[in-house]
Amino acid sequence: MEGYKKKIFYLILSLAGFCLLIASVASAAESPILSVSPAIGTFVVGSTFDVSLFLDTKEESVNAVAVYLSFPPDKLQLVDRFSEKSAVEFWVVPPRFNNQRGTIELQGGIPGGLKAEKALIAKFTFRVSALGRGALKFLPDSKVLLNDGKGTDALGRVDNGGYSFILPPPLGPMVVSETHPDQSKFYSNPTVILKWANNRPTDDYSYVINDEPVDAPDDISEGIKTETVYKNLSDGAHYFHVKALRDGAWGGITHFAVNVDGKPPAEFLVDILPSRRTAEKNLIVKFATTDALSGLDYYKLKIIPLNAPCEAVGCQEFFIEAQSPYISRELELGSYDVIVRAFDKAGNYRDSVTNFKIVKPVFEIISNEGIRIKDILTVSWMWVWIVSGILLIVLSFAAWKLKRWYDSIEQKRTGKDLPDLVKEKLEELKKYKNKYGRTLVLLFIFGGMMFGGHYVLAGIELGPPLVTNISRNISNEEIFYIGGRTEAANTTVIIYFQSLQNGETLSETVASNNRGEWFYRHNTFLTSGDYLLWTQGKLGENMSPPSPQINMTVRPTALQFGASRISYEVLYLIVIAALVLIFLGLVVYTIFHARRARRHYKLFKKEVGEAEEAIRRGFALLRRDIQEELAIIKKAGMNKELSHEAKEKEAQLLEDLEKVKNYIGKEVFDIERIGYLE
Repeated sequence: MEGYKKKIFYLILSLAGFCLLIASVASAAESPILSVSPAIGTFVVGSTFDVSLFLDTKEESVNAVAVYLSFPPDKLQLVDRFSEKSAVEFWVVPPRFNNQRGTIELQGGIPGGLKAEKALIAKFTFRVSALGRGALKFLPDSKVLLNDGKGTDALGRVDNGGYSFILPPPLGPMVVSETHPDQSKFYSNPTVILKWANNRPTDDYSYVINDEPVDAPDDISEGIKTETVYKNLSDGAHYFHVKALRDGAWGGITHFAVNVDGKPPAEFLVDILPSRRTAEKNLIVKFATTDALSGLDYYKLKIIPLNAPCEAVGCQEFFIEAQSPYISRELELGSYDVIVRAFDKAGNYRDSVTNFKIVKPVFEIISNEGIRIKDILTVSWMWVWIVSGILLIVLSFAAWKLKRWYDSIEQKRTGKDLPDLVKEKLEELKKYKNKYGRTLVLLFIFGGMMFGGHYVLAGIELGPPLVTNISRNISNEEIFYIGGRTEAANTTVIIYFQSLQNGETLSETVASNNRGEWFYRHNTFLTSGDYLLWTQGKLGENMSPPSPQINMTVRPTALQFGASRISYEVLYLIVIAALVLIFLGLVVYTIFHARRARRHYKLFKKEVGEAEEAIRRGFALLRRDIQEELAIIKKAGMNKELSHEAKEKEAQLLEDLEKVKNYIGKEVFDIERIGYLE
């Protein structure tokens, strides 16, 4: 019954939430709207067009508006604004604009409120200054305030405008370009070939190329030729203008846009998550960059294994198109390079290379089995708890011993060290023995111990292949790779690498694809040392000159014994394991000898007590002897007066007797009070 009530409660709650959602959507749909008209359109470069700003109050009473707009200043310029027929009765901030930043701002009031479906707020006149696309957008600070005495912002929606800007239709010869055919696209080629034709007989042509979208060539003839080539054009938008002379009169003008972008995207970094050294086999690759002119188009990515031949790990032979973040397939253990290639819309690209390594986890938890250590040993959960308990006990015992040691040192610091006192009393007793002829024999045995431990195109002359990717600094347990581009497709690339240690030179060949891209990956590991690399292209019988030499270093990060190699990581693991065993041995050794020291300490304490008692008895006997000798002297003094020597001896005996009495009383009391604590 209780469960049934809960279900009813949750059902009612869900229905209430759904109703609130519908109500909020309906409310938003009935809120005031700001819009521009026309919302879309195509306009010719150099022409002007008007855009009107409207307010739909949606039956709400509105008494104030604040509108902020943005437009692309590189393609549009605001040349006029007027608001004589505006629904706004007074302006707090009259319509104003900034053609450098591309912004428009206006704020006005409507006393008494306004209800209208299409109230004109303002009208703007723009001039098209460049080819392309642009948008007129409302900024987030725009507001529509209700006539409710509270100034409530009720703006529910904005409708932006999107426009296309084109060149005027050709009024002169028809122009085409085999290198830059699309006037709206950017191309990386700075050499432009332009051709034109006229369907009527023509005497001469005049043409010019500049950065003005609409311009007129001068009336000086350039000849009758119908083709021209412009080389090394700068990056940006260029416009070709041409007109024809017929029967002594110049005809209409044709404008043709040429867009050049020879620069690659901006440099960028590649992030590897969770880290560049990890035990995770599915990694996340993050990357991002920008392009100033043509804009960024897409990314390609390639992951290159460095620790094994392609036959063993299955190399990714080609670049694949990817987006950030990119999640890799499951990778094997080893070192890898990831190359991210960013392309702009002109076809330029820039590479960013990052190295990462997938290693074995030191500890891997297997829920049903236990803890796996480096694929060497799996410790069951029972032994995990047993070992954990033992370690806890050992650490607790060590902490207890340290506390006792501290207490002992503190007590010795504030008290007396009894063994030294015993020695002092023994020396005092020997002195009196020698003086009075009594023999006392005491034996003392004491021992101590201490230890410590210390704990990686074909043409007249074929140009050399261009190198764009190379594993310049690698270790002798990582695979070498190199890649780049050739001027002509399907060119044979010869790769030379020379060892600077012994002068040996090796060469390998690879062919570029139909886009001129080539890539080579060595099948084995290179010997550590310094190398010189260079490339040379071959197309048919033509050989290119050698490319510039590249220095490369192969670091020694593995020991090699014939065909076998041991990485330093394995060596480190062995050393760490040995240190752990030594540490455990020292712990056992410490505990063992601590127990022995404790037993010896108890025996020593007992012997110290016996020594104290023997000394006390020795002093008691000594007192008796002194008293007897004093008695003899006194008895002799009854019959006759004592000599001067006898008096001095009596005085000395009395003084010694007083000292002995103090030893017998005071020192035994000190022994019992001080003791010898740990």
